Amino acid sequence: MEQNEKLNIGVGNEEAVTLKPGTLKIVGVTIEAVGEKKADKVVCLCKHPDAENIIKISAVKYEAKGKLDTVGLWLNKDSKGLIRKGSALSIFMNCLGVKTPAELEGKDATTTTDDKGYLVFKAY
Repeated sequence: MEQNEKLNIGVGNEEAVTLKPGTLKIVGVTIEAVGEKKADKVVCLCKHPDAENIIKISAVKYEAKGKLDTVGLWLNKDSKGLIRKGSALSIFMNCLGVKTPAELEGKDATTTTDDKGYLVFKAY
C-alpha cells in the first residue's frame, strides 16, 4: 500500500481483541536484546487457545516482599554467570520446575494480566 493511500484509511468497527488469562502452552523460547543497553530478556512463544497466531510473553507476576509485582523475564546473571537466584526469571523457572530457560519449551504455564491488561505469566 502506498504512503498516500494509507492517509485515506477510515476507522473500522472492530475493537482490539483482549485475550483472557488461562493456561498456555510454551512452544518456544528466545532471548531478545531490549533497549539501548541491549539487555537480554527471555521471551516465551505461546499458543493461546483463543488466538490463531503465536503470542509472545516476557513478563511474570510474582509475590515479592508480601506484594504482587510484575517484572520482565530479564536474564540477570550472578558472578558465576548463572541466572541470579531470586530474580523474576528464576522464580518463574522454579514455579514450572525447570533448571534452564530452554526447558520452558513444552511446558504449560498459567497467565494473568498486568496493570495495563496485558497477559503475563503467573508465579504465585
